[in-house]
Amino acid sequence: MTNHPAISVQDLHKSYGDFEAVRGIDLEIGTGEVFGLLGPNGAGKTTTIEILEGLRPRTSGKVSVLGLDPAEQSRQIKERIGVCLQATNLPDKMKVHEALDLFDAFYTHHTDRDQILKRLQLWDKREAFYKSLSGGQKQRVALALALLNDPALLFLDEPTTGLDPQVRLEIHSIIHELKAGHRSILITTHYIEEAEKLCDRVAIIDGGKIIEQGTPREIQQRVLGHALVEVTTAEPLAVDHMPNGLRSEKYTLRDDGRTISMQTDSAAATIVELVKWIEQEQIRLVDIHMKRPTLEDVFIELTGKKLRE
Repeated sequence: MTNHPAISVQDLHKSYGDFEAVRGIDLEIGTGEVFGLLGPNGAGKTTTIEILEGLRPRTSGKVSVLGLDPAEQSRQIKERIGVCLQATNLPDKMKVHEALDLFDAFYTHHTDRDQILKRLQLWDKREAFYKSLSGGQKQRVALALALLNDPALLFLDEPTTGLDPQVRLEIHSIIHELKAGHRSILITTHYIEEAEKLCDRVAIIDGGKIIEQGTPREIQQRVLGHALVEVTTAEPLAVDHMPNGLRSEKYTLRDDGRTISMQTDSAAATIVELVKWIEQEQIRLVDIHMKRPTLEDVFIELTGKKLRE
């Protein structure tokens, strides 16, 4: 990344009458960065993105997109950004190459349309009608349309929603390729694992405010720094015999008494103590598992909701 941000937002507000949809957002996205904006429905994601794209006026605050103000320089910004919506609907009998020809006419800056078709594995479908395409092919067409002006900044709104896992992986591969080309990408997604895999940093937005921001790992550590250690034994464990060093940890024991789950800030030390205790009790160890908190665990902790709600 360079030192010049692709997007800079300071104290952004957007109100509809008495309702404040965006309530003081601060955000900076670096050049060449893949940034994820996560939040439950109604959190303010769409409003924020539409302001950045120059589609919706802001009530107050400072916004810079590629060094331009979307409220004053919307046309210049649209020349330099690409937008891929969750659902792109084209006429059923429009051919793929016709769609690219049409959308390309909207820009003054152009790139090689044939190269884009080949890059997105659409070359063999260039003469196909839009209605004949699969869901994954339609999403690749949407990406192709977003790349026609060789944008420096891409907005990807739920780019893989409703697609099967194999097609999602294809889209992920394309996003990685775009990142390697030093494009800045702002992505919204309802798939937490997608954000963890693709994004350099994420912001969690709820109630019109950003409530956490950083790399997925930083947020996980900051909000839920503990790990979960789970041990299963062949015979029931007697927790009243548990060593004092383990009693300070938060734990749960399953009804059969054979599996204990323990939250800990020191996973390695806890595992050692658990194994020592089990050996002292002369009980056979069946399984041991350690799980770090996921970004979804953090999201639920912060918002009280699952991302897809």
